[in-house]
Amino acid sequence: MDERLVNEGLSIAPGVVETIVSLAAEQVDGVAQVNAPGLSRGLLTVLGRRHPGQGVVIMADEDGAITVAVRVRVYYGYRLQEVAEQIRHAVAGTLSGQIGIEVAAVDVFVDGIQFPE
Repeated sequence: MDERLVNEGLSIAPGVVETIVSLAAEQVDGVAQVNAPGLSRGLLTVLGRRHPGQGVVIMADEDGAITVAVRVRVYYGYRLQEVAEQIRHAVAGTLSGQIGIEVAAVDVFVDGIQFPE
């Protein structure tokens, strides 16, 4: 089922929004990777692929506001709470600026710590 976001006559596919969120989160200092949850992460890793929107879930309410869930891995040495707050700010600001849609909440899930290479 293709549930597109509609804002002032513009229809936006969820995959586009997921990609925007993923790219915004990856720009935050300390974020190593935006993750796919569970089985899809393992399957994509085995196949050597990575979808730009993986690890992002978008939910829209009846009023048009959206809630975003982002799953990330953070580099060792960064304060998790600060990284999560920066992700929230970056995602909400990017969605508001690029799409003009109200963001009700951005939930950040830290799935792991990654050591720099």
